[in-house]
Amino acid sequence: MTTNEAQHQRWNDDYWTATWPRRERQTTEVTPHLLEALAPAEGERILDVGPGGGLATLAVAERVGRGEVVGVDISRTLTDLATRRARERGVTNATFTLADAQVDAVPGAPFDAVVSQFGVMFFDDPRAAFANIRAQVVAGGRLVFVCWRAPDLNPWFIGPALAAFLPAPPAPPGEFVPGPFAFADPVATARMLVAAGWARVECRPLDLVATSERDAVVEDDYLRFLGVAEDDLAAARAAVDATLRPYERSDGRLDVPLAVHVVRALNQG
Repeated sequence: MTTNEAQHQRWNDDYWTATWPRRERQTTEVTPHLLEALAPAEGERILDVGPGGGLATLAVAERVGRGEVVGVDISRTLTDLATRRARERGVTNATFTLADAQVDAVPGAPFDAVVSQFGVMFFDDPRAAFANIRAQVVAGGRLVFVCWRAPDLNPWFIGPALAAFLPAPPAPPGEFVPGPFAFADPVATARMLVAAGWARVECRPLDLVATSERDAVVEDDYLRFLGVAEDDLAAARAAVDATLRPYERSDGRLDVPLAVHVVRALNQG
């Protein structure tokens, strides 16, 4: 089996990647807080793991000036999107590479720091992944990423509302289950990072509210993508509507709570 095979398939699915620009309307809410924790300095060289469409990468690139940011992602279409955005905005110190950070060496290593905005929760072996990432960083270099806290604190996650309409997911081959909430437990996350060789791990909770269009959370094609049968669409839509109703605005948009951890660690060499 290919490393991270299921995630390679998911993140290269034409539907999923085509809808990414509207889904990132929520995730960009955390970017200022990610930048604050990273504190990128002029001239630094920084690795961005799982940059998706690259918006956070471009924000980091602006801060490092004569430095450089390299984004590494397993999605060819999102890598193409990020590259196009950098070109359109005239950003010359950000590049994007198609690679798997769990196993691949990154051209241009070592880096001064590693950053990720919701891009590191999908490895099938996170300990191996973070050990490989640490190998790309200078001694004394830092790791900063944002990940989701528990699902019940993030009502944008409509999985519970759809449980009756979807088959149970197959049991994972190991104990670790990759996915958006893989690092929801800060204690387990810290232990995993220490086992991968990182030190001085901190997990700081952060609560935000993102205002977005409804289709950034759900629309019928997304329900189909998740596996809802055509005959169940109306009932599934009603279940999701009931979940999202407390967050509806008068203009039809949603004010959705976001509960995340800002994680920091150090490579002591």
